[in-house]
Amino acid sequence: MRGNAAEHELVAPGSLPAVLDLLASAPGQWMPIAGGTELMVAFAAGRLSANKLVSIWNVEELRFNDTTPNTLIIGAGTTFGDMRSNALIAAEFPLLSKAASWIGSIANQTRATLGGNLVNGSPAADSSPALLVYDAEVEFISVRGKRRMPYSEFHTGYKQNAMTADELLYAIHLPRRFNKHRQYLRKVGTRKAMAISKVALGATALMNDGMIDEIRVAAASLAPFPVRLTLTEAVVAGNSPIPEMIEAARHALLTESQPIDDIRSNAQYRKVVGANLLEEFFHSLSREPEAR
Repeated sequence: MRGNAAEHELVAPGSLPAVLDLLASAPGQWMPIAGGTELMVAFAAGRLSANKLVSIWNVEELRFNDTTPNTLIIGAGTTFGDMRSNALIAAEFPLLSKAASWIGSIANQTRATLGGNLVNGSPAADSSPALLVYDAEVEFISVRGKRRMPYSEFHTGYKQNAMTADELLYAIHLPRRFNKHRQYLRKVGTRKAMAISKVALGATALMNDGMIDEIRVAAASLAPFPVRLTLTEAVVAGNSPIPEMIEAARHALLTESQPIDDIRSNAQYRKVVGANLLEEFFHSLSREPEAR
């Protein structure tokens, strides 16, 4: 079954204030569409439920990068191609740059936006583990103003998030403090390129004389939405990556993971692979010298 264009209305106001006015005029009636790499697939398959679409593609106010001494701010309309070519992201947030290279093909990366990847809410979202271990915050905008929250609190359920019906995702804020952290990101899929992840795991750790002073662990496809693995982090923080600690961390990850079964994999496989990736990260901490 294919979608019927006659059943859908698409408008392109062209500016952020005009988009926000439209959303405020009929909350929940208009679905924003940016690059369309998810919604157009749904349309082609005849399963696009939204009848009214408002284009935010190339709205200039959403496609930007700003830097302060302490923060990088990425507009929600920034594409993954934009991020791959950004020297500051490559230098200070290499996990995000790596995740950007995973998104589909070059054509997909030219259209797909960071905001769209997050709002879509897929459990397998490629950018999410990197943003979670970098302590990202998300900023929303509406005619009522702006507000921010930790990205770790953004997803509230499968394909659900904390935005209200009249809000847009405006920007993602990243603290510039990870240069001395060990960083890890790995994706397991059916093949190396152009595959949706079965499991992806990201981690950052700040080491001090062989001890893990600070740790962040996050995953895609280990829950109904991308999550921080806080129980696993609590087991690890303040300890050395010795075999006993690694085994305890594996147990914690297996306990707190709640993956789903779907056409790409089953829950048990995802749990075991997630634990194996976590162990790989801890072994890398023992091999590599600490940053000074």
